Amino acid sequence: MVSFEQFQMEDGSPIYLQIVSFVQRGIVAGTITDGDEMPSRRVLSALIGVNPNTIQKAYRQLEDDGIIESRSGAKSYVTITPASTRTIRGRLLSKETAALVQNMKQMGISMEEAISLVAEAWSEEE
Repeated sequence: MVSFEQFQMEDGSPIYLQIVSFVQRGIVAGTITDGDEMPSRRVLSALIGVNPNTIQKAYRQLEDDGIIESRSGAKSYVTITPASTRTIRGRLLSKETAALVQNMKQMGISMEEAISLVAEAWSEEE
């Protein structure tokens, strides 16, 4: 069962997209794998304290993206392949990198400074 215990809502982004992102990040991290069962919409709604329609919207997006499969009146399961995991990882990294670059440019940071900051942060994490 996919756990949403670590899910935390943030300001500024629609909740359904935060749920989609949480699932995508779990897939890339390997904590969510092919065949994992998703919580029911009602259970997840109660767990994170949001309207069931918000959960439905998130699940519909995950279905449209080919990440989960749902059947009427049945449970929803993660349906992911190594290729789709790589695609999700690439999209997430591209989106995050673009946001980081935009923020750094707005702060007047040069490419050289940006590379140095990333290298420094990378070293600190090791």
